[in-house]
Amino acid sequence: MTSVVIAGTATSWDELDVAAEAMAARLAGAAAVAVIMHASIDAVTAVLAGLAAGVPVVPVSPDSTPAELRHLLADSGSVLLVDDGEVTDLPGAGDRPGPAPGTALLLYTSGTTGRPKGVPISHGAIEHGIEGLAEAWQWDPDDTLVHGLPLYHVHGLVLGVLGARQVGCRLHHTGRPTPAAYAAAGGSLYFGVPTVWTRVARDESAARALRGARLLVSGSAALPLGTFTALGSLAGQSPIERYGMTETLITLSARATERRIQGTVGQPVGDVSTRLTGDDGGLVAADGESIGELEVRGRSVFAGYLGRPEATASAFTSDGWFRTGDIACVGNDGVHRIVGRASTDLIKSGGYRIGAGEVEDALLDHPAVDEVAVVGEPDDDLGQCVVAYVVAMGVTADELAAHAAQRIARHKCPRRIHLVDALPRNAMGKVEKTRLGL
Repeated sequence: MTSVVIAGTATSWDELDVAAEAMAARLAGAAAVAVIMHASIDAVTAVLAGLAAGVPVVPVSPDSTPAELRHLLADSGSVLLVDDGEVTDLPGAGDRPGPAPGTALLLYTSGTTGRPKGVPISHGAIEHGIEGLAEAWQWDPDDTLVHGLPLYHVHGLVLGVLGARQVGCRLHHTGRPTPAAYAAAGGSLYFGVPTVWTRVARDESAARALRGARLLVSGSAALPLGTFTALGSLAGQSPIERYGMTETLITLSARATERRIQGTVGQPVGDVSTRLTGDDGGLVAADGESIGELEVRGRSVFAGYLGRPEATASAFTSDGWFRTGDIACVGNDGVHRIVGRASTDLIKSGGYRIGAGEVEDALLDHPAVDEVAVVGEPDDDLGQCVVAYVVAMGVTADELAAHAAQRIARHKCPRRIHLVDALPRNAMGKVEKTRLGL
C-alpha cells in the first residue's frame, strides 16, 4: 500500500524500512554520516538507515556552498557522505570526534552569530517531542500529512518525516510547496511556514481546496494577521501556530481543539517547562503583558553544542534552563506569545522595554499592510527608537503612524516608517532584520 509520496515518487514505510536496513550495514560503525537532503526517497532512506545503524546523521542542505559543506563535514566528524543514494568515504575524515553515543541527528544552527554550531539530538528527544505533538494535534495513523518543507531542518525532517513515521500516518511531501501542490494533495494535516501559507491564501481556489483538512499548522516565524484571517475565511480554519528551535525541537503549540488566536503559540508540550526572566535574572510575571527572555527545559532540549563548551555554558543558566534568546509574554492561562529575538526584537527606548512583535501586530491590523518588520535603531536621545519597515499598497507612512497610535501606547509607536517593496527573508521564510536599512 502506498503510504509515502515524496516529490512524486511513491513507496511505503515498510519498503523504506527494508531499504534502510540494507543501507544500514554499509553505515554501521561510522562516527557520523552526512546526508545531502534532497526532497527524495533516497535521502529519507539514508536518514532511516543511519538511525537503524545507530550512526548520527548530519542532514545537509542541497544548496550548501562548498565552504559550508566543508565546515559541516569537518565539524561533525562525518566519515561518510550520502548523496542520491550513493555512499562515499570521506578522505582524511575522522580527525575530529563525532557526536556522543545515543545521538540520532546532528543538526546545525543557522549561523547568524558565527559559523553554524552542531546540535546533537537524541533518539529519546525526538520520540518524546513527537509524542507531545501527537497529543496536542490529535495526530494519529488515520491522518495524511502534507508538506513541502526542506528536509534538513526540524520542521521538515523531524516533524514532517520522522513524526509521520512514528505516528504511522501517510506522508505526502509535495516537493516544492506550491499552492497547487497543497491543494491537490488531499491531506488531513498540513505543515507550512508563513511564506507558504501566505501564497496559499492569495490563491483562493487552492485555499478553498483545503476545506477538507482537519488541521493546518504554521511555524518557523510569526504568521501575518492577513494570512491568518484569509485562511480562516477561505479554508474554513486558520492555522494553529507552534514554537521551537533546533536546540529544543518543538516546545510550545496551540492545541487542535482550541480557539485559534493569531500570534500565540500555545502552551508547553510533553514535559516541557518554561519561564520568563528579566535583565536582572529575576522571574517575570505571567500576566499577559510583561515580557522577558524565554527559558525552557525538558526531555526534548539538547544537552550542549558539539565541541563548543563555552557556547554551551553561556546557553544554559546555572540551574539548567536553556536560554532561547527569544522574548515572550505568557498569559494567566499559560498561552505564550513570542515577541521576537532578544538581539533584534527587544527595543529599549527611553527607559521602556518594547517588544517589536506588538508594534508589528498593530501595523498588520491595517488592511493595506501585507508585511511588517520593526526594529530598534540607535538614537542619541532615546537610546533606541522604534522603526518600522512596511510592505503595503495605497497607504502613506503618516496614515500608518496614525493607525498605530490608536492601538498601542505612544512610547511604542514607530518614530519612522519606511515603505518597502519586500522584506529580506532566509530560506525558511524568517525575516532577516539585520539586513534592514542596508
